[in-house]
Amino acid sequence: MTTTGTAAEYLPPRLSLKALQEAARTCRACPLWRTGTQTVFGEGPASARLLLVGEQPGDKEDEIGRPFVGPAGQLLEDALGEAGIDRADTFLTNAVKHFKWTPRGKRRIHQKPNASEVAACRPWVVAELEVVQPRVLVCLGATAAQSLLGRGVRVTRDRGRPLESSLAPVAFATVHPSSILRAPDAGARRRERALFVDDLRLAAAALAD
Repeated sequence: MTTTGTAAEYLPPRLSLKALQEAARTCRACPLWRTGTQTVFGEGPASARLLLVGEQPGDKEDEIGRPFVGPAGQLLEDALGEAGIDRADTFLTNAVKHFKWTPRGKRRIHQKPNASEVAACRPWVVAELEVVQPRVLVCLGATAAQSLLGRGVRVTRDRGRPLESSLAPVAFATVHPSSILRAPDAGARRRERALFVDDLRLAAAALAD
């Protein structure tokens, strides 16, 4: 298949997580399929009441083929547990399904996806939301928040309060756990992690309503 504008034409006629995952393997809607090892689709139960969306798979996720299995994923899992949320009861996915990277020696360094790449992949995330129909949507970082909640969303300004969305009854935006790992020192990491757990506690409270 040739590269197209968005993933919409690759969506299966009947939506299910299995059908979406299989169809996403053939997606050529943006050039990232050429450099990613594999499509990294969302993971979790179709009955999940909480759906979290990050930016894109990282190096470890690209290698293994599962979302949030690297250092940021471990931080997320720990923070979810501290907030009273079981990762096994959540659906985890990304705004972009392929790893965008640049070489640095023998390492592959994350590169931020551009607007056209995010827009190309958006139909996959919207389809995941349509199948799962979570009560609460949490966007992790600016890329996911602006893709799903609108270009005007600013995580630093809008975190800590519910945001309007047609994609879920309740939506929140917070930082991506990888940003906590990039904090300049241990004290900053502790502070940022505590704020992140507070944001996840708001999501847990919304699930209980």
